[in-house]
Amino acid sequence: MLRRREFLQLSVGLLAFGCQKPAAKSAKNLRFAVASDGHYGQPKTDFKLYHENIIKNLQKEHSERRLDFVVFNGDLFHDNVDFLPDVKKVFDSLGLPYYVTRGNHDHVTPEQWRTTWGYDLNHAVEIGKNAIILADTSNIKGEYLCPDIPWIDKQLAGFTKKENVFLFMHIPAKMWSEHGTECPELEKMLGKYPNLKAMFHGHDHAIDMGKTTSKPAFFDGHYGGNWGVSYRGYRIVETQADNKCYTYQFNPEAQTKVNEQVF
Repeated sequence: MLRRREFLQLSVGLLAFGCQKPAAKSAKNLRFAVASDGHYGQPKTDFKLYHENIIKNLQKEHSERRLDFVVFNGDLFHDNVDFLPDVKKVFDSLGLPYYVTRGNHDHVTPEQWRTTWGYDLNHAVEIGKNAIILADTSNIKGEYLCPDIPWIDKQLAGFTKKENVFLFMHIPAKMWSEHGTECPELEKMLGKYPNLKAMFHGHDHAIDMGKTTSKPAFFDGHYGGNWGVSYRGYRIVETQADNKCYTYQFNPEAQTKVNEQVF
């Protein structure tokens, strides 16, 4: 039998060789996808196939590299609100948390939106040490509008302790092409919040890269519709340990990254 002194010496030795209580694992980095402009129901397009493909490709992305959630950033359907229940069924089949914004082709009332999705046209979500803000930029007539700037300001003020905040708006608040608006008050306000890492826009199917303003702004081309960049893809965003984020556009048909950027 071990005497008391020998037992204590053995215990100390075991601790020195790795029998300590394991250190707590650090929280995993956030990883999400953004896909815009599906235009479910657009005449003379293969919209059902486009939606089958985006769901299949996002599920593959999740199985291989993990996604925490997906944002479908506007123009969910094409003009006719009768398609709204159908596109919701498609998104529900994803099997992952997802969020949506209204685009100018989503001719839907605030009440129809709330009944379908369970939240308002302007909506914010806390996700651990991160947060996302989903802002409306249109109306039932499909006009191009600036978002509700005081509402966004209020959300950002409430998220100042979050490490990363991301803002999603279908229509860009700057005229990077003819498909935008000019909202200088928004740009000025956003500059007050250092933890707001980036904005994400859809709407302009022909842009799949980042733009520079008071905050980085990223587009993701399109996954439906009848015009735009030559492929139908989505954008990936990953938070990193050094207070940076990494993003790239992904072409699932070619299995290639496009426009990689750290911000």
